[in-house]
Amino acid sequence: MSQVLHDIEKKIIDSLQKKSDQTPEQLSESTELSIDQIRRGIEWLRLKEFAKVNESSKVTISLGKNGVDSFKNGLPERKLMDLIKDGSKSFEQVRETLSGAGFNAAIANAKKNGWVKIEKTDSGSTISTKEKPAETPEEKLISLIGDKSIPEERIENKLALKFLLQRPDYVIQNTEKLKIVSLTEKAVQIDTTQSDTGAIDVEANAALVYAARTHPLKDTIDEIREIFVKLGFSEIQGTLTQSSFWNFDALFTPQDHPARELQDTFYIENQKSERHATPTQIKQVSKSHSQNWHYDWKLSESQKMVLRTHTTCATIKYLAEQKPDEARIFSLGRVFRNEKVSYKHLVEFNQIEGIVIGNNTTLRDLMGIQKEFYKQLGLTKIKFWPTFFPYTEPSLQTMVYNEKLGKWIELFGMGIFRPEVTKPLGIDKPVLAWGGGIERIAMLKYELDDVREFYNNNLNWLRTV
Repeated sequence: MSQVLHDIEKKIIDSLQKKSDQTPEQLSESTELSIDQIRRGIEWLRLKEFAKVNESSKVTISLGKNGVDSFKNGLPERKLMDLIKDGSKSFEQVRETLSGAGFNAAIANAKKNGWVKIEKTDSGSTISTKEKPAETPEEKLISLIGDKSIPEERIENKLALKFLLQRPDYVIQNTEKLKIVSLTEKAVQIDTTQSDTGAIDVEANAALVYAARTHPLKDTIDEIREIFVKLGFSEIQGTLTQSSFWNFDALFTPQDHPARELQDTFYIENQKSERHATPTQIKQVSKSHSQNWHYDWKLSESQKMVLRTHTTCATIKYLAEQKPDEARIFSLGRVFRNEKVSYKHLVEFNQIEGIVIGNNTTLRDLMGIQKEFYKQLGLTKIKFWPTFFPYTEPSLQTMVYNEKLGKWIELFGMGIFRPEVTKPLGIDKPVLAWGGGIERIAMLKYELDDVREFYNNNLNWLRTV
């Protein structure tokens, strides 16, 4: 007995009869239906066993920020070799050209490649050429990728790819999920031009009715909120737009830090904050930057408005305004990063940050809070790893073991706020701080390997989790 078909279903069937194996986007174009209508129609046809969907993944590789710079100007180690090709140079001379992380990377990789020799003298260390530097596999791979995005299977030297993935922001793995829709055998011969009239099949199964429910990501957010409330924390709110003062300056991030560039942060054009902090707060934060970072701090930079890059701006502002003797506070909400969307990165996502302040609080207390939090989520294999964060010292990274992937996954970062953060704001007690992305926890909970699945509106998945 034939089943009644909706006009949306008819259009999809008609298109697939003319051309099989189409993506939802191709179907939307060929049927002139919206992508939401296509997704809805596909689910209807799957339930009637008229359509099937095959899913696959395509991994492409493109250059990150540092990779693009290396493509145009050469890797740091290549810049170093060009610098010393005419004779040895002191470390100070090299550092004038290759500052910061570029200097360290250049020295380390040139030494690993056997290109240089380093000698210590009374006035310091010098570096000179040991042998002629040949083009490395990493350089060849960067040239191959260039300004394109290429399929990972085209890359023959997997070791070179591995090395570049270990270097920050050199290459980016992008995983694209592909869905191919085709008709089942019984749908191939359906005549979509016939009207849906005929006898009623009284033995046919009743249509499934799916009750409304909250989104899995919202469930995770609510669960995390409930856990911290049970642990004695209070929630505070913060606005999505913040002045650069609270988003960066108050957290001791220098005004020339890469994180404050347009490539990493969404700035609100032609907007600035006139009264973002008290004169005392501005004076003390400015003094801390000038004395410790040794540059001229500018009020105009602190007035720029941004879409907040973390929720720490809410907790540090709370501390500065309330100056509590003891407190357990958390802030949970949406944050924004100007990043390329991939299987593990989004331009906006949910984050939770928290602080504990008191007279005798220690890093061990913070580790205990984190362990209890993860235990409440059902995560028991946990370890802490020393790391670096700009506004905490000491700092730790929480690692949680993923049984499905068989490896340790980085989750929350944590530490004790540096004195350069707290003292200018009049806070004289140690402040324990922690934070991390909620989507990453939700990925563990629902065993997903692509964060975009939470936003793909895949009704079949949403109805089964």
